[in-house]
Amino acid sequence: MKSVSTLRNSAALLLVFFFMQQPLAYSQPKPTPMPENPETPDEVALEIYPVAHATAVLKWNKTIIYIDPVGGPDAFTAYPAPDLILITDIHGDHFSLETLQGLDTQKAKIIVPNAVAEKIPAAFTPQIDVLDNGDSKTRYGIAVTAIPMYNLRPEAKAFHTPGRGNGYVLEHDGTRIYFSGDTEDIAEMRALKDIDKAFVCMNLPYTMDVESAADAVIEFAPAEVYPYHYRGKPDVSDIGRFETLVTEANPNIRVIRLDWYPTEPY
Repeated sequence: MKSVSTLRNSAALLLVFFFMQQPLAYSQPKPTPMPENPETPDEVALEIYPVAHATAVLKWNKTIIYIDPVGGPDAFTAYPAPDLILITDIHGDHFSLETLQGLDTQKAKIIVPNAVAEKIPAAFTPQIDVLDNGDSKTRYGIAVTAIPMYNLRPEAKAFHTPGRGNGYVLEHDGTRIYFSGDTEDIAEMRALKDIDKAFVCMNLPYTMDVESAADAVIEFAPAEVYPYHYRGKPDVSDIGRFETLVTEANPNIRVIRLDWYPTEPY
């Protein structure tokens, strides 16, 4: 018969293994005030504010868009209340019910995959648009199309299964912006056309390495690519190598590095 000590040790090992399988969640730094234009003086119609990891705020003309708001409502005190919220997946670095409930969402439309909608209380139902992969919805003059996101590697397929989560393409006045969500270099990403700004993940073991991300970007050739979601467990992806691979293959693709981890040295 096993001793109590042995049973306790076995239980502890099981807990460690369980938490090692869970996607990382990231705490957001204290927000800084929204400047008039954080990117370039001539791009006042679209302003991009990285918050942390997979979370961003966009100001597109007068529309405020939150992408995967997590980290608690205090992470967003420097930004106006959202008009549109896009959530890609159920994992804690993309979806936080506590954050959603703490935000001023009175005027917001919330676009989610069904797996996320199932985790949101009924009080939000009138605000929610559920999009399956391939579906589109226009809100505030911005057309939002749900793009598949999933893993390909056998050892990673359980992290993100086909059909559960959404990447998104946002289109307004001929400008097209892509947020990959958690994915590998899937055929649906490679088939994208006429993307002006692409936000592409690259972190192992949950998404893909920089070589796969670069290869996909070279194929669908956005005008600009923003590496994001690049901290893995335990390693941080080599964004410099990603930039080199992309620009050597196609110097017309502009790689733009924003600070997605402002409290970290990378």
